[in-house]
Amino acid sequence: MVYEKRFDGRDFDETRPMQAKAGVIKRAVGSGWFKIGKTEAIAAVYGPRDLFPRFLQDPEKGYLRVNYNMMPFSSGSDRVRPGPSRRSKEISAVAERALRPVVDLSEFPNAVVDVFIELPQADAGTRCAGICAASIALADAGIPMRDMVAAIAVGRVEDKLVVDLNYEEDSHEDGVDIPIAMLHNSKEVALLQMDGVISPEMFKEAVEKTKGIIDKVFEVQKQALKERFNVKQDTKQDDAKQE
Repeated sequence: MVYEKRFDGRDFDETRPMQAKAGVIKRAVGSGWFKIGKTEAIAAVYGPRDLFPRFLQDPEKGYLRVNYNMMPFSSGSDRVRPGPSRRSKEISAVAERALRPVVDLSEFPNAVVDVFIELPQADAGTRCAGICAASIALADAGIPMRDMVAAIAVGRVEDKLVVDLNYEEDSHEDGVDIPIAMLHNSKEVALLQMDGVISPEMFKEAVEKTKGIIDKVFEVQKQALKERFNVKQDTKQDDAKQE
């Protein structure tokens, strides 16, 4: 079959509109919000704090723990059952593995840094949006990081390779979804999953195509952090003038 035009009218290499903010949750140590199309993710960071049970503690470094959750009415198709599910546990684990390579927790022995990712709205690409939001939140929290992690889904719909699949493409009967997370500077792959069958040539093309898209995602993340810390700096200057 031939996929001649995307369901939402985008070019095959075009992402949905992206937005991001940092510092969206006041009571969290750090937080981030990332939206791509209709998919929206909010991440909050708490800690470092003592890790319990104690047998999990590491005297040489801290531990990163990620919890991913889709809110009950986040999906436009079916109501999501509240509480942990097999899918949410799996995505929590892969998001944790994607973020671990960039955080340096050697300064926080026997401690844990908790990252909570909530999806209030979902239209495919939820794990990628969650990882992008979590990376912003960790940077906002001041956790030492050697790079930012950005993520996007690339996939096949019928005979075409497409960037940033929406729900119709993700659930297409002749489609493949490939969520990919990369470290921005080094382009090291932090997450790569695949649901479906794709030729080796098209798979290589998908991974290569992702590198350019990751740069675009990173620019959105970077702008969110710049705006956040500019606001902080302006607030400090205003307080100093008042004193």
